[in-house]
Amino acid sequence: MTLTVYTIEMAYAHMRSMQEQAHRSRVRKAAATTRQEAAGEGRATTIRTKRR
Repeated sequence: MTLTVYTIEMAYAHMRSMQEQAHRSRVRKAAATTRQEAAGEGRATTIRTKRR
C-alpha cells in the first residue's frame, strides 16, 4: 500500500481552486442574469397542456 502525504500546502491549493471555481460560477450566473434582463426576458416558464 502506498501512503500519500497530504500537506497543508496541498490543502490550501485545493481550497483556493475551489474558491476560484465558485467565484467563476457566480460571475457566469450574474452575467447570464444581466443578459436576460437586457433582452427583456424574465424567468422562462413553460406550460404544457395535453390536447384531447
